[in-house]
Amino acid sequence: MTIDIRKPLKKFLPHLLEAQADNLNEADTLQRLVKCFEDVLGYSTMTDLTREQQIKEKYVDLAVKVDGVVRLLVEAKAGGVTLRDRHIEQAERYAAEGNIRWVLLTNGVAWNLYHLSFDEGIEYERAFTVDLATDTPDKAAELLGLLHRQAIRDGELDGFWQRRVAMSPESLAKALLTEEVLHFIRREIRKREGILIDQEDLGAAIHNMLCPEARERIGPMKIRRRRMARGSRPKPPAGTPPQEGSPEPTADAGAGAPAPANHGSSPQAPPAVKG
Repeated sequence: MTIDIRKPLKKFLPHLLEAQADNLNEADTLQRLVKCFEDVLGYSTMTDLTREQQIKEKYVDLAVKVDGVVRLLVEAKAGGVTLRDRHIEQAERYAAEGNIRWVLLTNGVAWNLYHLSFDEGIEYERAFTVDLATDTPDKAAELLGLLHRQAIRDGELDGFWQRRVAMSPESLAKALLTEEVLHFIRREIRKREGILIDQEDLGAAIHNMLCPEARERIGPMKIRRRRMARGSRPKPPAGTPPQEGSPEPTADAGAGAPAPANHGSSPQAPPAVKG
């Protein structure tokens, strides 16, 4: 369960809103952010927070440590600056040098958290956005609570990301566009509507239900089919209607088949045993 930071966040919120209203410069905004990390998010300024952290001849505004290991980099902007994704370009280079997966971009009021991966170059994706000026206190506290020292230590932030990826449109589309799932959907549609939809047409319809961004990320519609051993034929799930043109199943030669006619003489009974 995410750490409940509603009370300390409510108490500290006026200082952050004031920084934006007064258009404080970056250094003064960072000073308030450090205090927020201490009073609201449970970090120690003595051991957990390092300003102008150097990583291989590069510097980042704030490095956040948990148990002595840097887990989060913070790129701070002046209170009146509108945040852009490009603002993390410098921080992402720092993150790549230190193999750090999380970068926070904030001006004190808007908080954008990014998850980074380094499998093929440097790729980042926004994990969440919080606007303390417009979002409800409960939403702000729930998301920012993931940045609490104890939440990161307990793996809640990483768990949040795993769930987000698992329930993303791309992940759901891959799960839906499988042969087994499409068989089930076709069967349900036939039961309710009395029509058998072609598997490719059904896959295309599901693909078109996705938003343009999701379709672009997963690419053209492709049905994932089970790999079968050479020479074997796939067996459809129970209850699946036969495909058009498929041969009708033949009766088993065993149970239920009529006994062969006996055209020869009847077998003689065994001789009686004499007593």
